[in-house]
Amino acid sequence: MAITDIKEYAHLTTEDVEALARELDQIRADIEGSLGERDARYIRNTIRFQRGLEIASRGVLFASWFPPAWLLGTVGLGISKIVENMEIAHNVIHGQWDWMNDPEIHSSSWEWDICDPSAHWKQTHNHLHHKYTNIIGLDPDVGYGLLRVTRDSEWEPFNLGNPIYNLVLALLFEYGVAVQHLELANVAAGLKDMDEFAEQRDEVLRKIRKQVAKDYLFFPALTGPAFLTTLAANIGANIIRNVWAHGIIFCGHFPDGAEKFTQEQYLSETKGEWYLRQMLGSANFTAGPIMRFMSGTLCYQIEHHLFPDLPSNRLEEISKRVQVLADEYDLPYTMASFPRMYLQTWRTIVKLALPDRFLAGTTDAAPETNSELRFRIAGGIRDTFIGADPVTGARRGLRTALAARRKRRGIVLALRQAITGQPERQPIEQPVAA
Repeated sequence: MAITDIKEYAHLTTEDVEALARELDQIRADIEGSLGERDARYIRNTIRFQRGLEIASRGVLFASWFPPAWLLGTVGLGISKIVENMEIAHNVIHGQWDWMNDPEIHSSSWEWDICDPSAHWKQTHNHLHHKYTNIIGLDPDVGYGLLRVTRDSEWEPFNLGNPIYNLVLALLFEYGVAVQHLELANVAAGLKDMDEFAEQRDEVLRKIRKQVAKDYLFFPALTGPAFLTTLAANIGANIIRNVWAHGIIFCGHFPDGAEKFTQEQYLSETKGEWYLRQMLGSANFTAGPIMRFMSGTLCYQIEHHLFPDLPSNRLEEISKRVQVLADEYDLPYTMASFPRMYLQTWRTIVKLALPDRFLAGTTDAAPETNSELRFRIAGGIRDTFIGADPVTGARRGLRTALAARRKRRGIVLALRQAITGQPERQPIEQPVAA
């Protein structure tokens, strides 16, 4: 099962959680109070760079019949679409730059270069995903209604196609995002108002027609005899953007350490617990300046989820302060290299194509699925401590609890192997229901 009591899972008291919230509120206040010209200059320069790269790439494609020009134009156009979608549009639509009061660079007016209408994205992503992050049954991004990414989702024969669905979703990600808001599962189940569905469907179709006409008719036609090669270049650029966006977004939500939560946890949630859920439900990956820019600064997914409406160019400095808080409250700060995170995500998607009986671990203690019950033994007794270290006075939270459990299990496994001569394959202490 997913996490039902986030304070118990994190090994923090109510006072700890509220103190954490006050410190995060202070980070927000400090950043908001320091916003100014350098931030405005950053987004305006980014927009100029993206538009210049797109114009140059489309200009090169007039010679797309020449293979080097085709490759250069395709890659350049793909990069320009990545920058527009991720570092500009995603962040502008979040309202990160609304404080500038620039009518062009504003969440109410920006329409992005993707098949999903920005108004739909605001509802599905800004409201539902960021409010209900990783809440099973409420967050539409948990598997995107297509993939099984947690053992909290009961296995069905349909899930055998998990790896294939994920590959198709990566290649056609902009269409997957566009369809997401339509809630096709609810339509099939008769749970969605059909008039509302028809209106939303028509909005999506209009946006798709506009994108198709632009990329696959208008711009190829401008290049005259190079129509077919330019068409191929535009298709390639969109695939580059789709696969990249899919990888970046999935690495922030589905690698090991990105936890899932129950609706029961949400219904009684305080502001401090909401903050804590964002920290435990998201993951970062290491990135240098170029990778950070190309990811839309979503290499700092934890900080983005804590403060989705703060400008992306400030997340690096916010990250340093959040890491200090993670140390202070003894919480994990999930971060690894992008390849490692991406492989973990694919591993989860591939293995959860199978029924649970073929998987190692339990529904309360597995790389992709955890709950507070992993820290209980027979009789519902907590098997790890909570509170301050009696010697140092430092908090003893989830990070220490996980390390202690791994150490204890390692010792017991070693003893059993020494006695029996066989390695222990199953968990020694099975978490039980409270």
